[in-house]
Formats: sequence, C-alpha cells, structure tokens
Amino acid sequence: MKRLLLLSAAILLAIVGKAQSDESADLRYRYFFLEAVCQQQKGNYAAAFDLLRYARDLRPDAAEVYFQLSGYYTDLKNDSIARMCFMKAAQLAPGNDTYQERLGQYYITQREYDKAIDTYEQLYSHHRDRTDVLQLLYRLYGTQNNYAKMIETLERVETTEGASEQLTLAKMQIYEQQGEKEKVVAELNSLVEHHPGDAAYRVMLANWLLQNDRPSKALEQLQAVLADEPDHVAARVTLLDYYRRCNLDSKADGLLRELLLSDKVDQDTRLALMRQVIADNEKNGSDSTVVLRLIDEVLQKPQPNADMLMIKAAYEELKKMPADSIKPIYARAIEVEPDNANARYNLLQYLWREQDFAKVIELCRPAQQYNPDDMLFYYYQGFAHYQREEYDEALETFRKGVGQINSESNPDMVADFYSVMGDLLHRKNLDSEAYAAYDSCLQWKPDHLPTLNNYAYYLSIGNGDLDKAERMSMKAVKGDPTNSTFLDTLAWILFLRQRYDEAKAYMERAISNSDDLSEVVLEHAGDIFAKSGDMEQAMFYWQKALEKDGSNKQLKKKIKLKQYVEN
Repeated sequence: MKRLLLLSAAILLAIVGKAQSDESADLRYRYFFLEAVCQQQKGNYAAAFDLLRYARDLRPDAAEVYFQLSGYYTDLKNDSIARMCFMKAAQLAPGNDTYQERLGQYYITQREYDKAIDTYEQLYSHHRDRTDVLQLLYRLYGTQNNYAKMIETLERVETTEGASEQLTLAKMQIYEQQGEKEKVVAELNSLVEHHPGDAAYRVMLANWLLQNDRPSKALEQLQAVLADEPDHVAARVTLLDYYRRCNLDSKADGLLRELLLSDKVDQDTRLALMRQVIADNEKNGSDSTVVLRLIDEVLQKPQPNADMLMIKAAYEELKKMPADSIKPIYARAIEVEPDNANARYNLLQYLWREQDFAKVIELCRPAQQYNPDDMLFYYYQGFAHYQREEYDEALETFRKGVGQINSESNPDMVADFYSVMGDLLHRKNLDSEAYAAYDSCLQWKPDHLPTLNNYAYYLSIGNGDLDKAERMSMKAVKGDPTNSTFLDTLAWILFLRQRYDEAKAYMERAISNSDDLSEVVLEHAGDIFAKSGDMEQAMFYWQKALEKDGSNKQLKKKIKLKQYVEN
C-alpha cells in the first residue's frame, strides 16, 4: 500500500512538472513572438525574422507565426516555403478570415485559380452575407470560362442583395457568350416586369431585339414607350435605328432632323448623332454639302459649348476646305468657349502658316488667362514676338512660360524655351544669364543641337572655357554632320586653340555643305586658311566676306596687309 502511494506521488510530480514545462514553453513562445512583432514595427526585419523562426520551433502549432513568416518568405522569393506558411496558417486556424483570404490571394498571384476557388468557397461557406467574396469567385470562374458557375454565383449574389440591373446585365453577357438568346430575352423581360415605370428597360429590350433581327418586336416596345412619353429621347434614337435598319430613309431623315434640333435632346446625344451622320456620309460617298447644311441648322440654335463647332471645323478639314472657311469656325468656337484650348491651337496653326504673327500674339494673350498653365501659348507668343524682332517682349513672354514648368512638362518645349531665352539674353550682353539659360536647356535635353552650337560659339568669342566649348561643339557636329554653321563653330574653336590643320579640315566641310555662307563664316575661313599657310585661299574668302560687308575695317586691313590680323 505504501509503495502504491509512492507511485501515485511520482506520477503526480511528473504531471505537475510537465504542466510547468508547457507553461514555461508557452511563456517563452509568447515572449519571442511579441518581441518579433516589436522588432518588425521598428524596421528591424532581420531580427524579427530570426525571432519568428525561433518562436515557430517553440510552438509548431501556432497559426499566427506561420502567417507572419509567410510575408518574409514571399519577399525573399522563396515561393515554396511561403506557400507552406500560408497553407499552414489557414489549416491551423480555419476560422480566421484573414488567413483564408491571404491564402486565396496567394493562389491568385500564382495563377492557381482552382485552389483559389476552393479557398474562397470555403470562406463563403462560413459567411453567406459576404457578396464581395462572391464577386471575386465570379471573376475566378470567369478565368476558366465556367459559365454555369458564373451564373450560379450571380444568383447567390441576387439572393443576398436582390435583383439589380447590374446583375441582370452580367447574366445577359454570359448568356450572349453561350448563344442562349432566349435566356437573354427572359432576363430583359424580367427587368421590364420588375421596373414597369422605368422606360429605360423597355428601350434596352428594344435595342437588343433590333440588334438581333427582331425589328417588329422592337417596334412594339418602342411604341409602348412613346405612347406614354412621346419625347423620350432614347426611345426616339432607337426608333431612328429602326427606320434605318428597315430602309425607311425619308422617315429616318425626318426624325434625325427633329432630334438634332430638339431642345429636349442633350448635347452629348446630339453630338453622337452628328458624328454618325458624318460617318454614314463618308461611308456612302454622299454630298458633303448635305452634312454642312445640317450642321449649320443646328448651329443656328444657342450652343452650350463649342463641341458642334469643333465637329464642323474638323469635317471641313477632312474635306480639305480652304483655310478662310475654317478659321472663322475656330474663332466662333473661342467666342462660345474662351477656355477651349484646342480651338485656339488649331487656329494658331493656320495663323502661323500664314505668318500672321500679330494675330498669333493677339490670340495667345487671353489664352494665358484662360489656360495659364499651358506652355504652348507662351511658346507661340514668344516666337511670334521673336519673328517681329520684338526681343524684349519675346524674352518677357518666355520668362512667363518657364514659370509654368513642372515635372510633366514636355522636355522638347522646355528646352526650346531656355534655348531662345539664352539667345535673347546674349543679344542683351547678359552672358552669365544666357549661359544659365543654356545650362537649363541642356538639363532638359542634353542633345539640343542649336543650344550646344550657340553656347559653344558664344564661349569661344567671349574668352570662355574652350575645353567646354569644344566638347559641346563636337557633340553638335556629330548630331548634324552637314550643318555648315555647326562646322564653322567647331573650326573656329579649333582655330582659337591653334590647331590649324584640324580647323581647316572642318572649315572645308562647312564650305562644301553650303552655297550661301555668311560674311562671318567667310571671314573665319579666310583667317583659318591664312594660319594654315594658304594665303591665296585666305584672300579669296576675305574678299568674299568683304563683298557681303563692305564696312568691316578689320577685314579691309587683312586684305591690304595680306595677312591675318587679330581683332
């Protein structure tokens, strides 16, 4: 008896010891898991990862640790272990929606749609009210073209949320793909029956009947709508399609005109009808004057915006009508809608081609009030001033334009702005500002050839950095190797660096690529040939330069002395 008591005590001690051990292990697990979460929140991901793996070893049945580890293995591109962690978390805690959804999302990313469907179906079985899960299942079944399950899923949504137009249209689309036309009609009829006061569903049904070669049935629906609402726009537009389909041309033309001129037709519908008229006219090769007369009739009414005028202008451009006919249309569009940038753009194109720079400026100034962040209007106005030799006004306009630059600005346009600003500033002898403008240009477009050339030339004649000038000039020549101006700049820089043979080679290329050299280039040619030891050629080009600029005293001195004289 005594021995039996001793044995029972030993068993009790073992049980107590195990309980204490389990409690200790659980405490350690919770410590390491919580510490891992803390380290993760601090951004110490490597430490958190190590702590999570240790916690997993302490409690291999803890779902939350597998869930946390899954993210780390995903980031490490270790898909096999990440997959195991997702699955383990969901298996250990089947009632945890987050774990189930993450597993489903993982399957979707791996394109394992069958497994994703199983996971979300299991999730839905616990939450019959979650239509968001059904919407996802609908798309998943769609990836497999499982039309029966897609319909079934939509019906489950319908059971929870009730019938709706969106659900009916979705079912119709599936039935259309299956060729189940009678089921499509049944769904449309169901919409009509459930919404007897909404004529839009009858019109929808009529449209479908008309598109599926059931015009008489379509007409019945339209007549039912128009009997109650004679001015129902959508029904009348569909009736127009009915007349056309049945070749009732006179009725179609009459109804079309009524719709286009009706005050009850919204502008978007009117525009769509007019575009269809133009498309049909082009398809049939009909007389364009018919279209223009119809547009003009519409334009006799007050216009809510410039859209119809823009259609007319575009149509006249399509028919290659003269500019004098098209420009007034764009001008009227601007009157109707002053902030219509496209109308101004298009009118500017005509004025620029005609070199009517005064009108370009006149058109751009108000645009900068209506469209202040549109750099194109500063661009046109600035260059128009430049063409009129109004250099101060041009510089002021370009400065306003660069004030609108942002990260989405067109690099080519921005580069042009800074390039011309550099030229204008140099003209005003503000070289440091000019060079800053050129630098800005090259930041936006490092291969802007005119800037590379001009910057290099102005550095060379201003006793600037000839190393930098040569690099830029060489880049410009490589970009356009037959440009005589670029070749002259490089030749002149090499001349200043006393590399006369190289300078001569580039100057010969400049001469061979142009039939009309400026007096500056001709004088450069003479100077280079003189320093290269070819005085006969030097005299020839100096004389040519003098013919173009007879007032050049320095040039006369070179010719008289028959030698190069520094300026």
